[in-house]
Amino acid sequence: MDPLASQPRLLVTRKLPEEVEARIARSYRAEFNGDDRLIGPEELAAIAQAIEPDGLLVTPTDKMTPEVIDALPGSVKIIATFSVGYDHINVPAAAKRGIMVTNTPDVLTNATADIALLLMLGAARGAYWGERMVRENRWGAWSPTHPLGADVTGKRLGIYGMGRIGQAVARRARGFEMEIHYHNRRRLDPAEEQGAIFHQTLEDMLPHCDFLSINCASTPETRGSIDARRIALMPRGAIVVNTARGDIVDDDALIEALTSGHLLAAGLDVFKGEPAIDPRYRSLENVFLLPHLGSATTATRLAMGNRAVDNLDAFFRGERPRDVVHP
Repeated sequence: MDPLASQPRLLVTRKLPEEVEARIARSYRAEFNGDDRLIGPEELAAIAQAIEPDGLLVTPTDKMTPEVIDALPGSVKIIATFSVGYDHINVPAAAKRGIMVTNTPDVLTNATADIALLLMLGAARGAYWGERMVRENRWGAWSPTHPLGADVTGKRLGIYGMGRIGQAVARRARGFEMEIHYHNRRRLDPAEEQGAIFHQTLEDMLPHCDFLSINCASTPETRGSIDARRIALMPRGAIVVNTARGDIVDDDALIEALTSGHLLAAGLDVFKGEPAIDPRYRSLENVFLLPHLGSATTATRLAMGNRAVDNLDAFFRGERPRDVVHP
């Protein structure tokens, strides 16, 4: 009998770090994506039907809609996502099929929080237009009055979503002597707050935000929540930073506030519909843009891959994985 025949079959939808793929190959009969090409929903379902995997290892580029999940063969018992966010997976549809869903929290907390601070500093101090001045040979004589950015040290930072990443942002911001405010679904314990000021509603917090860091999950309640009405509650000259999900922000409202001068600047690592972002952002001098680099370090991506495989290993040993989203 072929000893490999008893190994679970796994469909891996994107190319993963070499060390992670080697680990998968030792324990699974795996179908890899060697070319790292994007697989569309219909093709993904067709591949799954053809090979009848026991599990899927997916990424945020794989849109696991109800239609895709319904088209999966009955062999699929678990979907492990290479991400902490799982808004690309329709969890109720998976639950209906009895498919477990896992994610990879914790391991990307520091890398994402670092990017949030980079965006805050870059947006406030004009990293985008400053670099362009140097690269385009427009750097003239020093002037007392221009170009000027905004201070970060000692300012008020509002954190929308005080989970692992939000708390990591707060720890870093305290190094800049910032006053921390936050809105969260629940108030943290005093030891977790470390002096941060809790606001029961987002509307209560926003007038206290010289900077707003968006760190909440994308849910029906948060999508589109940073809209024109709420942006208007922020002080004139405030700065918005987003490392969470692009759909939390109303693009029209944010661009209008950046154009009118109500907001001084923004730092964005995530966008609605990325990579096909709203093209108007590209022409704004007061927006510091990054291509979703939150978890993009070698060590972090390796840790994410191993965390996803840890969840799969536990499931196929008959144990409950550490990072179960459902059930």
